[in-house]
Amino acid sequence: MTVSDLSISYTDMAVLDNVNLTLHKNTHLSVLGANGSGKSTLAKALCGLIPYKGSIKIQGEELCDIPPKERAKLIAYIPAKMESFEQFTTVEDFVLLGRYPYKTSFKDYSKEDKTIVQDILEELYLKELGTHRLHELSSGQQQLVLIAQALAQKSKILIFDEPTSNLDPKNCVLFVKELQKLRHNHMTILITHDIQLASHLNDPVLFIHETKTNFHPTGFFDQEHLNLAYGVPFKKENTMIGIVYV
Repeated sequence: MTVSDLSISYTDMAVLDNVNLTLHKNTHLSVLGANGSGKSTLAKALCGLIPYKGSIKIQGEELCDIPPKERAKLIAYIPAKMESFEQFTTVEDFVLLGRYPYKTSFKDYSKEDKTIVQDILEELYLKELGTHRLHELSSGQQQLVLIAQALAQKSKILIFDEPTSNLDPKNCVLFVKELQKLRHNHMTILITHDIQLASHLNDPVLFIHETKTNFHPTGFFDQEHLNLAYGVPFKKENTMIGIVYV
């Protein structure tokens, strides 16, 4: 993926300005920054969900020139929460929508599609919830279902937008284990406020501040650098990082 001179504005207000980034195969990235800095906006642009100025290329092809079904096979966006859904949609039906890019028009989903969905539900411990309707789930369970749908989509690039924000500690560990598996065959971009998680993954960091981006291949999680980047004191001991509340 190559991002060149990317700029995004809402009305007359610039959200991101002149973003440049190159990610190679088997590269992973953490995107950090303050609330409202433009992290989710960047993620949506990288998936072609919102208009942008500049260039985003995947495998050498301009994103806006790739047909939607083919684009879905290349890149998937997993939002921070489930925004809306049809009242009677079940977990199985929702996850099966991840197979839509592979579906033959006017035909039902294939046996292979349904097997893929069942395997993913089992892996994320969601199988017993398969026939439940989405509105019956907790916010944490809904987040896991969003992740399941993205896994069913089998896109080459996965963008996770604050995936652990609604998860309890047990499910956070489950998500990270699943993420580690995915990183063998997928490029991952993680948007998060969880400094400890980002440090654990130890990926290059794209830090967004006041419409500008700074790329840090290494060294972002040094204590002094964190203090400067966020404007609050951090404490780092061994591999543990925490905010100092004063």
